Amino acid sequence: MNFSMVELIGIKRDGNELDADALAWIVDEFTADRIPEYQMSALLMAIVLNGMSRQELAPWTEAILHSGDVLDLSGVHNPRVGKHSTGGVGDKISIPLAPIVAACGVAVPKISGRGLGHTGGTLDKLESIPGFSTIVDPSAFTDQLNTIGVVIAGQSDTLVPADKRLYALRDATGTVPSVPLISSSIMSKKLAENLDGLLLDVKFGSGAFMKTIEEADTLANTMVGIGESHGIRVTALLTNMSQPLGRAVGNANEIAESVAVLRGDGPADVTELTERFAVEMLLLSGVEDSEAASEQVRHAIDSGAAIDTLKRLVESQGGDVAVIDNTDLLPSAKNEHVVTAESHGFIDTCDAMAVGLAAVRLGAGRATRDDIIDHSVGFLIEAKVGDAVSVGNPLVRIAYNDEARLRSALDALQDAWTITEEPPSPRSLVAGRVP
Repeated sequence: MNFSMVELIGIKRDGNELDADALAWIVDEFTADRIPEYQMSALLMAIVLNGMSRQELAPWTEAILHSGDVLDLSGVHNPRVGKHSTGGVGDKISIPLAPIVAACGVAVPKISGRGLGHTGGTLDKLESIPGFSTIVDPSAFTDQLNTIGVVIAGQSDTLVPADKRLYALRDATGTVPSVPLISSSIMSKKLAENLDGLLLDVKFGSGAFMKTIEEADTLANTMVGIGESHGIRVTALLTNMSQPLGRAVGNANEIAESVAVLRGDGPADVTELTERFAVEMLLLSGVEDSEAASEQVRHAIDSGAAIDTLKRLVESQGGDVAVIDNTDLLPSAKNEHVVTAESHGFIDTCDAMAVGLAAVRLGAGRATRDDIIDHSVGFLIEAKVGDAVSVGNPLVRIAYNDEARLRSALDALQDAWTITEEPPSPRSLVAGRVP
């Protein structure tokens, strides 16, 4: 069936619905490179502005899912449970989480993405490990899951190719923050992983694409509904992304912080979320209660089984395992600049959005699709919400290589920290659960 892309853009621009045939045609034609990116960009912006109905979202997601191959993981022996985050600043949770869950006997097939907008990407972080390849041949995918229990890889050219192209285009055209676009992107990849269960980390706050808990709840319910309609058990946790997660923001330094979590000395917030998520994934795999799941998680960390699994993952995907034993071998920037407090008091805000934008300007993220990541640069957050500070105390240490990029990053950080006389009220990391 033939359509006019100009006419279809106009339908969405005017707030009307596209039918299933039109949506399938758009995805097929774009994947085949018969719709130019400028027209698809216009449609994506119309979707951002006007949304998608349930009647549109289902065929749109289905068309993206079947734009290429779907993994056949029927040969994997253990229960298959995936995890996905909607994106945040300093969010390296998947890197320590997947080895923990795998060490507990659950297969974790993880198709991850790169940085999107102001948020970092799991693949970019892992590629700071010398030699690490995020490309895993489909024939090796099952073997690695059976021998190690975990794969963290990018989309192949044939696995959900429509999403791969749309993902990059959204990043470069300001069309990321949209419930239907986010949910269809995430769920098409997760459905392609052939999962038994799925944990979703749906973030809200200044550093998330969903700014309010109400928006996060809408997104969570949308994705849970998509998963359930395909017969997958899905749990979504709503988590606070008002400030960066952990103290490291960047790429190589987030790998180092992830290793610290597996060694038992990571930041409290990253450790808390990692262990909570691991418990939820074990429950999705069939573990009967939270107490039993928590005991398994603690044993995986305390016994060293989790960090051994990370080493095996790195080795299997071509990375230098030595950096796990000695994170000083990871790429490091040449220079350091310290931003200090200008008054006494307590940190009331540490704005995740400002830090994320500054990280992109520093070179840790991409302003355009073709930008090359500098894995060595980043931030070490010295003052987080609730911390007491005095004049001259460090707020953040910036590892950088380029003076112009440093100045640009400093501009973005100008109002990132606010200091008040009284300490702020405690804020929970996990604010809700669906279902």
